[in-house]
Amino acid sequence: MEAFELLAVGFGALADPARLGFMMLGVILGLLVGVLPGVGGTTGVAILLPVTVFLEPISALVMLAGIYWGSMYGGLITSILFAVPGNPWSVAVMFDGRPMAKQGKAQLAMSIGFTVSFVGAMIASILFTFFAVPFAEMALKFGPPEMFAVLMIAFGTFIGMGGAPAKALIMIAAGFLLSTVGLDVVTGQPRMTFGSIDMLQGFHFVPITIGLFGLGEVLNNAAERYKVQIEDLTKAAKLGLHDITESIRLIMKHWVLALSSALLGFITGILPGAGATPASFMAYGIAQKTSKHPEKFGHGAPEGVLAPEAANNAAGTGSILPMLVLGIPGSPTAAILMAGVFMWGFVPGPRLFTDQPEFVWSFIASLYLANVAAVVICLVATPLLAMMLRTPYAIMTPIIVVLCLVGAYAIQNSMLDVWLVVIFGILGFILRRLEYPLAPLVVALVLGAPTEDALRQSLIMSDGSPWIFLERPVSTPIAIVAILLFLLPLFQMLLRRFRRGSPEQAPGE
Repeated sequence: MEAFELLAVGFGALADPARLGFMMLGVILGLLVGVLPGVGGTTGVAILLPVTVFLEPISALVMLAGIYWGSMYGGLITSILFAVPGNPWSVAVMFDGRPMAKQGKAQLAMSIGFTVSFVGAMIASILFTFFAVPFAEMALKFGPPEMFAVLMIAFGTFIGMGGAPAKALIMIAAGFLLSTVGLDVVTGQPRMTFGSIDMLQGFHFVPITIGLFGLGEVLNNAAERYKVQIEDLTKAAKLGLHDITESIRLIMKHWVLALSSALLGFITGILPGAGATPASFMAYGIAQKTSKHPEKFGHGAPEGVLAPEAANNAAGTGSILPMLVLGIPGSPTAAILMAGVFMWGFVPGPRLFTDQPEFVWSFIASLYLANVAAVVICLVATPLLAMMLRTPYAIMTPIIVVLCLVGAYAIQNSMLDVWLVVIFGILGFILRRLEYPLAPLVVALVLGAPTEDALRQSLIMSDGSPWIFLERPVSTPIAIVAILLFLLPLFQMLLRRFRRGSPEQAPGE
């Protein structure tokens, strides 16, 4: 009952017409950036984060949340109509969504995607509502050693479950290095400021994030000369009542797959560093392996649209839970949202639930309202959203660049932040070309200070002994999991060598 009462507080806070209006504005902007190839939800949230400085905290947070949820739906349109994913998490749905469009079933594919996205998001929102308070109460018992162990799991996830562990480790180290610039929180001594007064306050994470995800993405798209073949949008993008009813029938028929994909997505989203993209690919793979007709996948199977869309929207919701409860973002976009929470003067963590219940639960309430708004707008205005693709990229690019630079300057009225956007935009472009992941750097930059604080407090408690992390009943299992995640790539490499070596040894035995 406590969860229902707190959720009612959140809905009451959103009853303010101004806050509701900002949330709707966020959903519309999110749908637009989700439709535009090369922008995406993470970039959209990063670019528009500085705009929210001028809003009161609840309005700012629900507007950013609206951008996030809207972009989750928007990327589906370009993936199905043009085989151009607007977001990384929309790639998996393209495998069967695009073949369905070629078969003249684009309306049905989009209707399935929108409807099951809403279902997945609602399932995840309900789980979020009931698990948030128990998670927060459990986290309140954590001391510095437990928090450090949990933070190590966040970084270990990138290394143990990512595609390139060495590159992820390099990016995490770079993020930690950037987070140490400024004044030492314990001694008060300046670190790596090179005598600059401007650098005493350290690097603000917003300009760096805007540079990496905003300007870097623009440069990358310019290098690839992004072009989209426009088709007959009026026919391909118009949804009828028959398509909606047929999509609901298919979801009811495959309700076990929809439910399991949503649960998989929510659990994957909670894992720090995972997010919606791996959840969508895992759900697609499981749907194919468990299907009675796996040969249809890749050729227009409705289940190939249903599973990844249910998973990625549920994961997007789940990734917010560790951000609010533990101060650990579950995805790059959640890291940017957490940066906003810091910017508005709040500290993510279990105490946020007790100190600022209206702030937290209005955000949770926005999960429900923003998804309802997004699915209604998508079902009604898909042709208008698809028409955004007629905007020449040569016009869009300078607008995005100006937003990046102005947004960075607005944070602290500092030219240093503008230069940071330019420098990290170029670095982001280079790192993309070299296939280095950007998410570990951003997460390490945002979590660098709390990680250092937890480590130093733990060592002070133990008189410098690192064994404190393996001596406490709660921190010990968490620390062991973190160590195993860091060592997982090594175990996998040894296992591959063992398997390669076994057949070679057989003839000589």
